[in-house]
Amino acid sequence: MDPLVIEHVAKTFAQTVAVRDVSFRVGAGEIFALLGPNGAGKTTTIRMALDIFQPDQGTIHLFGAPPGNQVRDRIGYLPEERGLYRNLNLVECLVYLAELKGLAPSTARHRLTGWLERFDLAAHSHKRINDLSRGMQQKAQFIAALIHEPDLLIVDEPFAALDPVNTRLIKDILREWAAQGRTVIMSTHQMHLVEELAERMVMINRGEVVLYGTVAAVRQQFAANALVIHGQGQLGPLPGVAAVDAQREPGSYLLRLEDDVAPQQVLRALVAQSAYTIERFAVALPTLDEIFVRVVAGEQPQEVLA
Repeated sequence: MDPLVIEHVAKTFAQTVAVRDVSFRVGAGEIFALLGPNGAGKTTTIRMALDIFQPDQGTIHLFGAPPGNQVRDRIGYLPEERGLYRNLNLVECLVYLAELKGLAPSTARHRLTGWLERFDLAAHSHKRINDLSRGMQQKAQFIAALIHEPDLLIVDEPFAALDPVNTRLIKDILREWAAQGRTVIMSTHQMHLVEELAERMVMINRGEVVLYGTVAAVRQQFAANALVIHGQGQLGPLPGVAAVDAQREPGSYLLRLEDDVAPQQVLRALVAQSAYTIERFAVALPTLDEIFVRVVAGEQPQEVLA
């Protein structure tokens, strides 16, 4: 059973259409990316899944049931706007938030011991939230989302304010969570981390789904008619290649192909060249950063990079 299924959901506030006909599903044990520019409808979609907002139309199912109290404790949520009680000390705050998710105080304190050690916060456990650095508060908020061991973890900009060491820590934990069969939905503007962590994704723009599928397939959709090759020797003329751009690495080139020329044709021509020994050959794929910018600008898949 998929932990989250959203079908033809729409939401309007006054005269503003925040979400229109959004559909996607998230499977168990995966890290799924929810992407889009600011104001695209991502947060509204998350809040409908969390039963904070009611959709105007469409259906949402969490673990096979409508959103509500019966599934709420199976969800952990790290919001973009952090929600810690700033005048409580760290332990008091996290124990209280854990109690709201159904944990007994003794259980919460027991689990906190390990989490505070792992996040390097044990020495700061009796400090007020307001006296912690922004990065420490971010880690504390992450613990609050994890401590009740949810089956579905939704994290909005989980790497904000974190240094490289703590970014790696969060990445490791998200991978561990998915490896345990739990589900992670990650919303972030750091596209290189989506490429690194997520297998599947949905992109929402202006309230509508514009891309949905595996990260690899989405990148393939936007692949230009170009190849990246690396080898040794002197590269000679190649039929069907409109331009050759040398790359920084010696022996590496970006080959821009003419229309209707297949990569296999160029590969055969490369193999036939005696003066150049090919070692790597791949279709040139754009980054998610590039795709994000192009989709927001109105481009569609299958277009060729300039």
